[in-house]
Amino acid sequence: MKTLYLDLSMGAAGDMLTAALLELLPDPGAFVEKLNAAGIEGVEYIREKAEKCGITGTHVTVSVHGEEESEDMHSHHGHEHEHDHAHGHHHHSHSSLHGIGHIVEHLNIGEKTKNDIMNVYKIIADAESRVHGKPVDEIHFHEVGTMDAVADITAVCLLIEELSPAKIIASPVCTGFGHVHCAHGILPVPAPATANILEELPTYSGDIEGELCTPTGAALIKYFVNEFGSRPVSVIEKTGYGMGRKDFEKANCVRAFLCETTDGQSEVFELACNLDDMTAEDIAFAADRLLDGGALDVYTIPAGMKKSRPGTILCALCNETDKDGLINIFFKYTTTLGVRETAVKRYTLTRETGEVKTPYGAVRYKKSQGYGTEKIKFEADDLMKIAIEQNLTLDEIRAIAEKSK
Repeated sequence: MKTLYLDLSMGAAGDMLTAALLELLPDPGAFVEKLNAAGIEGVEYIREKAEKCGITGTHVTVSVHGEEESEDMHSHHGHEHEHDHAHGHHHHSHSSLHGIGHIVEHLNIGEKTKNDIMNVYKIIADAESRVHGKPVDEIHFHEVGTMDAVADITAVCLLIEELSPAKIIASPVCTGFGHVHCAHGILPVPAPATANILEELPTYSGDIEGELCTPTGAALIKYFVNEFGSRPVSVIEKTGYGMGRKDFEKANCVRAFLCETTDGQSEVFELACNLDDMTAEDIAFAADRLLDGGALDVYTIPAGMKKSRPGTILCALCNETDKDGLINIFFKYTTTLGVRETAVKRYTLTRETGEVKTPYGAVRYKKSQGYGTEKIKFEADDLMKIAIEQNLTLDEIRAIAEKSK
């Protein structure tokens, strides 16, 4: 499975994400030309080589009306945060969500990317509205609403579309710590809007003093990343280094890996209990409730119990998010006084469904592949229905379906 993995151990900012993803492309220069043709008023993307702690990577600068972002108006990453250091030539109307929407609507890009850009901005707008206690439509983005931020968000959305990974995984986000100076005074790191955006995501402060994660970086991560954790077993095809402007004792970069993951490795939980005083009907009913509650699979195992009683082990496999609800179902619908939990690794093939047309009607199938294997299984209900109607065996219908593929 084509997977994008983002190492955010030095935080995240829009320009750094842009630069890291650019390095994953076969021709970054041609893509920068595509970015410059997107039609963001007065904006030019400039790609240059940069070095941090002996590592060579890419740094992307946005020039607005010929003026580059200046260091004194940005955070430690040389990037935006929510405080007002706007370029003098930026019109105030750009700073509302409606104004941003007007800019994005007129860009020379696809509708899906336009929607992605606006969804990222809505995440920022929601965070700002919570910080300032104002409705979203009254929020002015200040720096985050300027053209260089529009440029960063547009670039990352277009790059994700170009790379089109099946899954995006990221490390926990390092925010940095300390305080940052801005037009409103001195604020704690992570800045309030950033902290709001990062709620429910895994983060840590790390040992670098400074603002490592910006609101734009946080919003892009929140919108695009499917899961957080360490990089799964995978074959790395390409690595990209997106450099920040500041220098620290650690290499100030976002590192992006384009890799092929070992198809379907994931961690799931096995919940189980021993039963020796329930009827088969009651156990079947409990099993159905567990499936309705989100279990990936439910099964029983016959077991010899204490007092020489024959009994049943009832097991359910589930994702972590469904675990607590399923434990409640175990206690509600079975006689057990305890439920065991075991974390297990699960390996799965990728699955897709389809159907083939036979002379006797459509037959649905499930196609699975991965780990060097490909399998197709026809839907048993469809095979049986046709077999009964046509007075044929299941093998005969299966052979007809195979030929119709």
